Amino acid sequence: MTKTSSAASRAPLPFLGLACAVGVSTMYYNQPLLLEMGHTYGAAAGRTGFVAVATQVGYALGLLFFVPLGDLLERRALMMRMFAAVAVALVLVALAPSLGWLIAGSALIGVFASVTHVVLPIAPDLVSDEQRGRAIGIVMTGLLLGILLARTFAGWVSHITGWRSVFIVAAIINAAFVPLLWRKMPKLPPKQKLRYADAMKSLWTLYRTQPLLRESSELGALVFASFSCFWTTLAFMLYSHYGLGAGVAGTFGVVGAAGALVAPIAGRMSDKHGSRWVVSVGISLLAVSYLLLWGEESARLSTALHMVLLIIGVVVLDMGAQMTQVANQTRIFGLDSSARSRLNTVYMTVYFSGAAVGSALATVAWVHWQWTGVSVLALGLIGLAFLRHAVGDKSGGQYEHHPLTIEDELMEA
Repeated sequence: MTKTSSAASRAPLPFLGLACAVGVSTMYYNQPLLLEMGHTYGAAAGRTGFVAVATQVGYALGLLFFVPLGDLLERRALMMRMFAAVAVALVLVALAPSLGWLIAGSALIGVFASVTHVVLPIAPDLVSDEQRGRAIGIVMTGLLLGILLARTFAGWVSHITGWRSVFIVAAIINAAFVPLLWRKMPKLPPKQKLRYADAMKSLWTLYRTQPLLRESSELGALVFASFSCFWTTLAFMLYSHYGLGAGVAGTFGVVGAAGALVAPIAGRMSDKHGSRWVVSVGISLLAVSYLLLWGEESARLSTALHMVLLIIGVVVLDMGAQMTQVANQTRIFGLDSSARSRLNTVYMTVYFSGAAVGSALATVAWVHWQWTGVSVLALGLIGLAFLRHAVGDKSGGQYEHHPLTIEDELMEA
């Protein structure tokens, strides 16, 4: 039995999806709780919104400095250490005595939650190239459900026992996952020997020499920035327009989970039709969702009809975002199988930098122009994504491997 097939039998794709869900969920607990956190510290929405921004900035830093270690170190041990560290960071947030400490702790959560993207590049190693999209789709389903259901979990636990208890429970879950990884995952040694300094240098080489990676990263950043506009300000909008609290804001995570189930389908569509086609569909759905979300909040409708249209808009929003994400990662993982952690590092660092910018701009837009400002901002970001997509590679997404590995390019440089 090959190492790959052995790994597949001991660490099936659904388990990798669960690992991604546990890791990434820690980043999103705070979004439906921002209003309650503001009440605790006597802070306005314009200040508490930066709790979410700090988490995303921390995540981008973790992606940049920790995820490349997935190409250099034994990955099971690396994942266990990072899950333990994020558990500690969650406790720090639960005990934060001030908003400043809360923001600092949230940034630490983001840094170590990047373990998710140590896990994700393992998926395409377990299957043939022809099934890469399907494998990524399966694991991404877990990741996306983690993102969306985290909001539901946080909203309702906070409603019952207060927002601090959300982070205590999450810390216990992440700590418990450490021995589970030891039991379920095989040892996953690196595919090559490479110094950390050379790996970090190769990130720029990779970005500079791989036009498809640049396109996917920039497109992904714009898409995720628009996506973050909605989720960062949803709690503010529901409270302002309908007097609804964190529990209801979190429930919309369940609604979004329906859209996240499109991920495996998007993976198969990428294998069949090409990633570029799937990206086109995904961006179109994003634009439709924001037109609906803006229109229904501007119209004079009954509260019940508002809620129905808001639910439809959230499902379409999540479908568009997940289709774009799965297609982008399917094509970048085809560039160099020995550098998948670093490919993912470049892509996700740019991607989450976009999320941080989107959250920050959305917070400002909400303070000054409320929901109309947020919607116009999101549609503008989607328009920029359309433009970047239009000037990108037209080969349809069925890309061949780059003739040189990253290490070859470093040697030539």
